[in-house]
Amino acid sequence: MNVKYKSNNNIVYSCKYHVVWCPKYRRKVLTNGVDVRLKELLLEYAANLSVDILEMEIMPDHVHILMEVAPQFGIHKAVKSLKGYTSKVLRS
Repeated sequence: MNVKYKSNNNIVYSCKYHVVWCPKYRRKVLTNGVDVRLKELLLEYAANLSVDILEMEIMPDHVHILMEVAPQFGIHKAVKSLKGYTSKVLRS
């Protein structure tokens, strides 16, 4: 298996996370172009956060993302930022 490691000033890491989230009450709202726009927003904002999205699948009632996050940034901050930003933009 060919594993690629990343490095910062003092560490070498390969932290990949499979994240799944769904809309409130698992309503099927990610359809009719919303899914395409959500994918664009996630890729755009992840680049600003220095988060690598390796794989992404958007279903009508949930989202799957395989992402690589630096340990100093933390997966909780990445998910909070991605969900908050995309929710705000899609609702407006």
